[in-house]
Amino acid sequence: MAADELMTWHGVTVLVCDRDGRKLSGGDTALDLIGDAMGCHAEVVAVPVERVADEFFALRSGVAGDVVQKFVNYRLRLVIVGDIVSHVADSDALRDFVREANRGTQMWFVADHAELERRLARG
Repeated sequence: MAADELMTWHGVTVLVCDRDGRKLSGGDTALDLIGDAMGCHAEVVAVPVERVADEFFALRSGVAGDVVQKFVNYRLRLVIVGDIVSHVADSDALRDFVREANRGTQMWFVADHAELERRLARG
């Protein structure tokens, strides 16, 4: 099992998840990550796209809604890190979801950790 890493960027504690590990595939796996984050007092959980189940990106599956709702309930921010171009290319709904998420503060989709750090710098 790979190790997740705790980072602090611009005063924000981020649990940076390793690429290897259980896929974020629904409420149960979201709660596992939330528990890990709360255990180390993280405010943000950064999950590499490789650890996100394909069903998450198929909005009709309900997986994304379930996962995001868990993070909202526990007042933690979720960030998906990596290239999602292939996922949004096939879905107008997903493209809209990503755009709206990135306008808010609860969930973001970023290309890499540098982009996440820049977003956190903006507050």
